[in-house]
Amino acid sequence: MDCVFCKIVNGDIPSMKVYEDEHTLVFMDIAKDVDGHMVVIPKKHVKCILDCDVETLCHLMSTVKKVSNHCVNNCGYEGVNLLNASDESAGQSVPHFHIHIIPRKSGDGVDAWPKFDGANHEMEELFQKLRIR
Repeated sequence: MDCVFCKIVNGDIPSMKVYEDEHTLVFMDIAKDVDGHMVVIPKKHVKCILDCDVETLCHLMSTVKKVSNHCVNNCGYEGVNLLNASDESAGQSVPHFHIHIIPRKSGDGVDAWPKFDGANHEMEELFQKLRIR
């Protein structure tokens, strides 16, 4: 498989491992775009949340919580942003499920929230489409 994250899991590509257990791996993002940027992945290859089994998702989210709590409880941060894009249509660039953790402090100047141009449809119309019956 030609997946860059699978190559990191297998040790074919070096990484700065922040945390690892039997099911997940957390490593520093090499983008150098914001201080403390980490990526959390399941060791099992799944493309995105849409095809992720519940057990793998539970392991992944448990690790996200553990590392997020570590950032706040032990590293001097106050909060975190969690970022994910599932499918190319949503901006996913690496086809291996992953969640970005961005450690945050008040006044750090990081704007991790996307800028939206405004809704195009009436909320009631979308509610009827999206609600689970």
